[in-house]
Order: sequence, then C-alpha cells, then structure tokens
Amino acid sequence: MAGLELQLSKEYGYVVLVLVFYCFLNFWMTGQVVRARKKYNVSYPTLYASESDNKNAKLFNCVQRGHQNSLEMMPMFFMLMILGGMKHPLICASLGVVYIVARYFYFTGYSTGNPENRLKIGKFGFMSLMGLMVCTISFGISLVIA
Repeated sequence: MAGLELQLSKEYGYVVLVLVFYCFLNFWMTGQVVRARKKYNVSYPTLYASESDNKNAKLFNCVQRGHQNSLEMMPMFFMLMILGGMKHPLICASLGVVYIVARYFYFTGYSTGNPENRLKIGKFGFMSLMGLMVCTISFGISLVIA
C-alpha cells in the first residue's frame, strides 16, 4: 500500500481563511446569546427559557436556537470545507463565504422571534452545503480512482 502524500495548493489558503471567518461569526453569535440572557433575564445554566417562567422565553429561545443550530451544523461545514477544498479550494472557499453570509441572516432572522424569518436568506446556506458535498464527493472519487 502506497503512502499518501498531501500537497495543498496555495489557493487552499482561502479555505483556511473562510474557516477562521466562520469562527468570528460564531464568537459574535455567542455574544448575542449573552446579551439576550441579560436582556430577557435567563441565567446560566438554563439552556432554554420556560414560557411558564419567563414572558420573553420565545424571544430568548429564538436567539439561543439560532446559535445552537449554527453549532450543530459547524462540524459538517468544517469537514466539507476541509476535504472538498483539497481538490476544489476556490469553489469551496466561495461556497463557504455564501454559507457564512447565509448563516448570519439565518441567525438574525431567527433572533427576531419569528422562526420563519431564518429562511428568507438563510436557506441559501443549505444550498451552499450541497455544493460543498459535491466538491467533497468529487475529491473522494478522485482518491478512489487514482
């Protein structure tokens, strides 16, 4: 069995930068949840507010859920960016930027207190993930047939 030699193109740097950009978005969303905790009086370690105890529970929960969903999707986004970007760095970096912008609007839409608002622009993030899956599948196939 031959060893795997990994050579990344200089364009792969864009993939790395997009991943770091997502980390900044995540830090910002974390800050928004902290602000919502203070604004709606939801103390730690409570993850979600109870509507029976807090009249603003839905507003807080929408902010929390927007961030939580972003955390749930982050491993898939990172994995697809890292692997798909090895063969298609510019396409993946571009799709990653679209995903991040869409994720910002997903979060801000969700944070309005009306969960339907998350999908107005946020839906484009899911399309970006599909493009990243295609790039990653292409990379996997190229490894198998090489």
